Amino acid sequence: MIDPHEPAWWTSAVVYQIYPRSFADGSGDGVGDLKGILAHLDYLQELGVDVIWLSPVHESPQRDNGYDISNYRRIDRLFGTEADFDELLGAMHVRGLKLVMDLVVNHTSSEHPVFAQARQSRDNPYRDYFWWRDARPGFEPGEPSAEPNNWGSHFGGPAWTFEPETGQYYLHLFTPHQPDLNWENPHVRNEVYETMRWWLDRGVDGFRMDVINFISKDLALPDGLVEPGSVWGDGAPYFTNGPRIHEFLQEMRREVFGGRSGDFLTVGETPGATVEQALLYTDPYRAELDMVFQFEHVNVDQIGGRKWNYRPLSLPDLKTSWNRWQRGLADRGWNSLYLSNHDQPRHLSRFGDDGAFRYESATLWATLLHLQRGTPYVYQGEEIGMTNAGFTSIDQYQDVESLNFYAEATAQGMQPEEALEALRAMSRDNARTPMQWTAGPNAGFTAGEPWLQVNPNHSEINADADLTAEKSVFRYYQDLIRLRHTQDVVVLGGFHLEDPNHPHLFAFRRMLGDTEWLVLANVSRGNLELPPDLCVSGELILGNYAEPGDPDVLRPWEARILDISAAAGGVG
Repeated sequence: MIDPHEPAWWTSAVVYQIYPRSFADGSGDGVGDLKGILAHLDYLQELGVDVIWLSPVHESPQRDNGYDISNYRRIDRLFGTEADFDELLGAMHVRGLKLVMDLVVNHTSSEHPVFAQARQSRDNPYRDYFWWRDARPGFEPGEPSAEPNNWGSHFGGPAWTFEPETGQYYLHLFTPHQPDLNWENPHVRNEVYETMRWWLDRGVDGFRMDVINFISKDLALPDGLVEPGSVWGDGAPYFTNGPRIHEFLQEMRREVFGGRSGDFLTVGETPGATVEQALLYTDPYRAELDMVFQFEHVNVDQIGGRKWNYRPLSLPDLKTSWNRWQRGLADRGWNSLYLSNHDQPRHLSRFGDDGAFRYESATLWATLLHLQRGTPYVYQGEEIGMTNAGFTSIDQYQDVESLNFYAEATAQGMQPEEALEALRAMSRDNARTPMQWTAGPNAGFTAGEPWLQVNPNHSEINADADLTAEKSVFRYYQDLIRLRHTQDVVVLGGFHLEDPNHPHLFAFRRMLGDTEWLVLANVSRGNLELPPDLCVSGELILGNYAEPGDPDVLRPWEARILDISAAAGGVG
């Protein structure tokens, strides 16, 4: 897929993620759909992105908003028809946009016909497509603690569900409606590869692979460590980056892309991956993945790695993480650059100031992200400065993870308001509120009743208003995207972090040949005097304040990109 000796096309590309049910509703039923996306392709083309990543639109019972697929080769009627999909794909290609589909193959839906067959009997030919095990020795099947091991599900509760009909448990790392596929079975792998080839033949340009580093499990399925205060064990060491993961991915590359010409993209979501593991996944000579999504930087505000146990951002911690990944993948491999997606709260509310300095902090974080080495991802709405939902009642939430957390936490004694506070900060529904197109009813998202409540601030924050605003987040994103498209130093330049321990200053240099750029950002609400070694003269390439200021002082949430090549004398 790539020539290791030449930069791949995606090194200078920008990806835009669409969460279909929340982007735009073309039918008026309150749920976003393919027709809605089609109606806004000109908007995406104007933004300047190169690739659209489409979260799942496959046939699904929607127990986890489409990440539980019951038919991998059909479009769910919720989103439209097969003809709608083909029309959308064609319209994207006419505009020079590539389409990357979500590939969810660690697990499937419990309503998939193959699982329906597998659960019928122990000797069913499809039984080995999934992970079935007897009760723990010494326990009666179905009694408390009789699960084959103590692993907890990512969405709460045990990772095993008992089926009385056959007297065994099946594994699901997520909800009971998402049974894990058994990749040890070559028939499973072959069917996955055939499905991928089918989509490529249809014209799609690649895949974003959901939790792909979970597909290889330790066959012993041992118990995990139970942390204080937890009921279930942490099975991650036994299913994350498992023993055959590289073998499986290399086989996938050969079987799916071998001999196929075209500019394709493979992105692996790899929770828990380290820099060293990411090098293995993305080294072009190993022929596995083009890039990975890692989670280290979006866990820095979580105490003990627990999502709902959060704290204010420590900027030095974030700088340490980003520097580790920038330097670690400098010579081989490739970074995916993101702060928001469908699984993360809005980073503007999480790490920025979504009130008085909404524009400044939105553009500051965009600057820091897009000026790193890697492929930037824009999640729908961040380009106009959308914020967290601000929900005040559990009845407003739809996300299965959020609802499960609230139920478990309050059952264990947490006060409802405390649980709601955690949801307001970290719930995935924060990123899933409908796209805010206009100040009109339902933010212009739908003519019907939206499936999830629209953020009430849409009357002020919407695409129509931002595109015509003097301080437009959208226009600033356009500028950043143009820099990536036109400046080699942004794409391939080296990265050097400055003043790593400063609590408010985020500064780094990008260097390529005789070109050297300095990126400066003040992550605070107050003025910030620059350290003497960073008080350098240079040409302002881009900044988020219209009027020039003191060159040695950064204003609140100010970001600057300076060309300091002349002052630096080149870096050789």
